[in-house]
Amino acid sequence: MNSFNDTIVALATPPGEGAIGIIRLSGADAISIADKIFKGKKLSEQPSHTIHFGRIVDADKTIDEVVVSLYKGPKSYTGEDVVEISCHGSNYILQKVIDMCLQAGAQMAKAGEFTQRAFLNGRMDLTQAEAVADLIASQSSASQQAAMHNLRGGFSEQLKDMREQLIKFSALIELELDFSQEDVEFADRTLLYTLINEMTLATTGLVHSFKLGNVIRNGVSVAIVGKPNAGKSTLLNALLNEERAIVSEIAGTTRDTIEETLNINGVLFRLVDTAGIREHSTDVIENIGMQRSKDAMKKADIIVYLFDTINGIPADVIAQKEELEKEGIKYLLVGNKVDALGVAVAKEKFADTDILFISAKQKDNVQQLLQALYNIVVEGEIKQEGTVITNARHHHALQQVLSSLTDIRNGMDNNIPGDLIALDIRRCLHFLGEITGEVTTEDKLDYIFSKFCIGK
Repeated sequence: MNSFNDTIVALATPPGEGAIGIIRLSGADAISIADKIFKGKKLSEQPSHTIHFGRIVDADKTIDEVVVSLYKGPKSYTGEDVVEISCHGSNYILQKVIDMCLQAGAQMAKAGEFTQRAFLNGRMDLTQAEAVADLIASQSSASQQAAMHNLRGGFSEQLKDMREQLIKFSALIELELDFSQEDVEFADRTLLYTLINEMTLATTGLVHSFKLGNVIRNGVSVAIVGKPNAGKSTLLNALLNEERAIVSEIAGTTRDTIEETLNINGVLFRLVDTAGIREHSTDVIENIGMQRSKDAMKKADIIVYLFDTINGIPADVIAQKEELEKEGIKYLLVGNKVDALGVAVAKEKFADTDILFISAKQKDNVQQLLQALYNIVVEGEIKQEGTVITNARHHHALQQVLSSLTDIRNGMDNNIPGDLIALDIRRCLHFLGEITGEVTTEDKLDYIFSKFCIGK
C-alpha cells in the first residue's frame, strides 16, 4: 500500500469506452493537484460538496471539458479531501488525465485503497467496508438487500450493542478482582446469565443465516439431469423463456453441459443442462459428455431429475430417488411430457407425491417448478430487513464468539474464579472486535482490501 500521507488517484468507473469516466483523487493534496490541471474556478477557494465545470489543460492544450465534484474532509467518502473528475469516456482522455495527476504529485491507488482509507479514518467499520465490495458485486435483489443492510450499519449496530454490554460486565468482574480480599460482587450474575443467553440466541441465529447468505452471495447451482431425450434442453429453454439449447428428437443431441443464469424472486440460480445419462454408448464424444454430466451432478446444490412420463419406468425413478437421498443431495423429481400422457394418468403410473409433473414443451407447470426451486433453497421468504451473514470471515468469527459464550456460561455454572471468567469475556470481545475491525492486523486489512476493485 501507499503511505497514507500520499494523495492517490485512480479510475473509479469500469475501464473501456463509455459516455462518462470518473477519476477520483483523495488525500491532503487532492485539491491542489486538481487545481494544477483544471482551468475554471480555483477549486481551493470553493466550498465543499460543490460541482464545477471547466477544462483539463496540458501546456495550453485542452484535453477535455469536464465536471469536477469537490468534497472536503472529513465529510467525504474517505474522510480526506476528495476530488472526482467526470470526463468523457475515452480511454485516451482518461489515461491522459490520470497521467497528469501523477505528474502533479499523486500516487496510483491500489485495489480497495479508497475504502481502506475510509475505514482507517473512521468513516465506516470493517463490516460496512466489506459491504461496499458486496454491493458492487451484487447480481440479484437479495444480494443487494443484504449488502445495503450491512452498509447502512445494521450488522455493525447489532455487534456494537453486544460488545458494549459485555464490556460493562467485563469491567465489573475485573473490578471485583481488585477487591478479592473483601469478597465483594459488583457484577450481577443473574443479569450476566440473561445477557449471555440473549447473545447466544442472537449469535446462533447469525451463524445459521450463513447458509442462506451463501446462497444470496454466490447463487445456487442447479443440474438438470436425466436419460437422453427426457426433455432437459426443452426444459432449460422453457425456464429461460428463450431457445438457448438445441432441441432434437435424436437422443444424445446435448454433448456438453450448458450453463445459464436465472433470477428467481431475487435469488440467482445457475442452471446446468447436462448430456443425457444412459448405461452404454459407443460414441466417444457422448461418453465424455456423460462424464461431465456426472461431474456437474456432484458440484450442484440441487438436482432436477427429469424423466419422460411416457417411456419412463416407475422402478427406475424410485431407484434414482433412493440414490439421491443416500448421497444427501437436494433434489426435485420432475415428470415431463404430461401433455401427451395426461396428468391423471401420469399420477396413477408414478404413484409418488414428491413428483412434479410438467410439460416443458407446452410450458405447463414451469412456474410451479421455479417456485419449488426457490422454496427448496430459501425455505421461506427472505426478510427485507435483518442481518444475513454472507461473509465467510464473519461466519468464522461468530462461531468463535458462540464458543466463547458457551465457555462463559459453563464457567459461571461451575463457579470458576472471576479472573477466568474475565479471560473468556475478553476472548469473546476479541472475536466481536475482529468482525468490525476494532481488533485486527495490518496484514489482514491488506488482504481484505486487496479483493476490492481499483478506484474503490
